[in-house]
Amino acid sequence: MNITDPLSFHAGELPLLISIPHAGTRLTPAVETGLSDAARPLSDTDWHIPRLYDFAQDMGASIVIGNYSRLVVDLNRPEDDQPLYTTATTGLFPDTLFDGRPCFMAGKTPSSQERQSYLQHIWRPYHHQLQTELDRLKKQFGYVLLLDAHSIASVIPRLFEGQLPDLNFGTNSGASCAPLLSQELIECCEHQSLFSHVLNGRFKGGHITRAYGSPENNQHAVQLELAQLNYMSETEPYPYLPEHAAHLQQLLKQLIKTMLIWGEQHYRH
Repeated sequence: MNITDPLSFHAGELPLLISIPHAGTRLTPAVETGLSDAARPLSDTDWHIPRLYDFAQDMGASIVIGNYSRLVVDLNRPEDDQPLYTTATTGLFPDTLFDGRPCFMAGKTPSSQERQSYLQHIWRPYHHQLQTELDRLKKQFGYVLLLDAHSIASVIPRLFEGQLPDLNFGTNSGASCAPLLSQELIECCEHQSLFSHVLNGRFKGGHITRAYGSPENNQHAVQLELAQLNYMSETEPYPYLPEHAAHLQQLLKQLIKTMLIWGEQHYRH
């Protein structure tokens, strides 16, 4: 099996790493030939998130992006595939879409051997890069901030009632970052009125937030799940909407600045 370039990585010069695990659209042959008609549009992709956050690289943040689709292997699920939520969710190797329809045609699911290869050659390299960069930044600065960047359709009845808030912060119910950091982020959102927000609502943070958020070790992780209607069309082919996105980007810039200022002030010696 020829799996190449499982991720894209840029090393920055700030104590901030942005993780984008679900923007990839690359497929393996076994997944591509087995996908159901419902799954072929790759609707569960975090569309355009690298473009939405492209300003962060210029600011000096490190960025790691998964290149393969979450329908191959989900980088934000634990290696042992233990469920993260008691409500409806998807696993390490998704067999259903967010709306409950099957990902694969009958009898066309990738074999366990193929999926173990995805784990070894896609999932593990991504997490190795995450850990390596977090270690580098923490060694340099004495602390590190991790923003796990996601998006999702604003209405998915199987996963949540009604329409999702525009910005959904997850800190593993307060365990993945210092409470003062999440408080600063919420206060930043409260200074504007364009976008709604919630902390530890339906999305409390996936595996990355939970695994790498360790405030007692000066490692603070926050997941941010964005409702897609604020920067793109939620209907196929899911085009990016620059005029909408520009408003959201202004708030995202403020949030990232808020994280960096908090880190500087909290760890100033």
